[in-house]
Amino acid sequence: MGGQKFAVLLCAEDSDYVKKVYGGYYGVFVRMLKEEGENWDVFRVARGEFPADDEIDEYDGFVITGSCNDAHGNDLWICKLLALLKRLDAMKKKVLGVCFGHQILGRALGGKIGRARAGWDIGITKVHLHPSQIFTSLKMPDVLSVIECHRDEVWELPPKAEVLAWSNKTGVEMFKYGDHMMGIQGHPEYTKDILLHLIDRLFNRDLIEESTAKEAKTKLEASEPDKEAWKKLCTGFLKGRL
Repeated sequence: MGGQKFAVLLCAEDSDYVKKVYGGYYGVFVRMLKEEGENWDVFRVARGEFPADDEIDEYDGFVITGSCNDAHGNDLWICKLLALLKRLDAMKKKVLGVCFGHQILGRALGGKIGRARAGWDIGITKVHLHPSQIFTSLKMPDVLSVIECHRDEVWELPPKAEVLAWSNKTGVEMFKYGDHMMGIQGHPEYTKDILLHLIDRLFNRDLIEESTAKEAKTKLEASEPDKEAWKKLCTGFLKGRL
């Protein structure tokens, strides 16, 4: 399906490490999702850079990234993003939300979000998949491992949304809304080295305790994320192949 056009809605500032190694978080997502013949753009929404009204229809789909901001906050750019997501829903545009993107998508659709009741989840998490046609078509196993780094979560989804996955710490690890919107709490785009550097940044900013940082690094060493399965799922959904 060559010739499709997508945009990354970048909700975070690039770390020096990710900028140097991957060309920023935009580069990380493009590395996972881009296929031959496609065009990918980036809008740095956290800096107030949004697609113009007459540009939106040019795109086949959008990806909302993670962020250091709270998806339950009311910063100006977050309010503008909520309005954009409601418009994309009305237009039935494909939207994939990751981590913060998953949470803000849930909020835009009428769900409830906030601080995770179980606290931080950092490391590689086993996510249990609910029976769904979307997984059957891809012959997915019952459990997938994914890199996670979050302290907020989706508490409640609107009635029309389908919860696709859960974990021991998080009730809504993944959801879809209609055939056009999907949220994933984990980071299918992350590599282990990205998370290791992020753990150090969180600790150095006093956002996590030393014990939490050590535990996260231990969890990271003990297993591997199912990156190829997540890539197949994300590309298949975004490009209408499921």
